[in-house]
Amino acid sequence: MAIFTVEYTYTDDDQGRDKHRDEHRAYLGGQESVLLSGPYLDFPAGALIIVSGEDEDSVTAMMDGDPFQREGLIAERRIREYNPVLGSQAAGFPGE
Repeated sequence: MAIFTVEYTYTDDDQGRDKHRDEHRAYLGGQESVLLSGPYLDFPAGALIIVSGEDEDSVTAMMDGDPFQREGLIAERRIREYNPVLGSQAAGFPGE
């Protein structure tokens, strides 16, 4: 398993995100591969999600199921492979 970061930049549709936030969080919370997830606190609004996956295609497929993606609430999504080497959690991440 590899580790990937998924960065979201949200659209300006705050009401849409408010409407679908519970479903979005339930979806991500139900994915065993999601290691960490949370919003950025500055503008533009967005989020960072750290996931494990076989490859970028499998991560992309899983993230395509996110209700925020389905509802068009993500203006940009960037998926990148990540190699945690330092920090208290690095040794516990899959793939180490």
